Amino acid sequence: MKDFQREYLLLSLCGLSCGLCTMYLGGYCPGCGGGDGNQSCAIARCSREHGNVEFCCHCSEYPCRKFEGLDDYDSFISTRNLRENLKSVQTRGLDACKAEMAEKITLLSWLLSNCNAGRQKSLFATGVNLLHVEDLRTIRARLESASIDLPIKERAKAATTLLQEAANARGIELKLRKKPK
Repeated sequence: MKDFQREYLLLSLCGLSCGLCTMYLGGYCPGCGGGDGNQSCAIARCSREHGNVEFCCHCSEYPCRKFEGLDDYDSFISTRNLRENLKSVQTRGLDACKAEMAEKITLLSWLLSNCNAGRQKSLFATGVNLLHVEDLRTIRARLESASIDLPIKERAKAATTLLQEAANARGIELKLRKKPK
């Protein structure tokens, strides 16, 4: 959206984890409020109408009808934790959320640099987005101690297995949900 700017681009107005999105990581999207290149967004227009709130949870009308169905389907990144992310901004504060996002970006970058055999980018991004940071720290530690000297395909398989196991333990499906046609 033209001339739409926000201070913190890695977590969107609606709670989407832009910093963990494959489009953002690939340089195809500037993040929410990153200027030119953003798609037209009804929530960004709404923010302007409500005093340019930095996050929807700062709006007096939150949660509003714009959130109905917003987290039902995924795009390039899962939308399943939008409300959880916004609740975290409200309860823990933006600085704590920024620190966690920075750590998750570091963990995702490590996975992509050390365990991606060319087909895991979306799975890794989804896993890092949806899993708890403690789970991700444990996964990295296990991978560093047990598989760092393995060939890349075996490291990729080990990382995939550990992410799936952690997701299963929390009842999370590491698959983007497509909207039915």
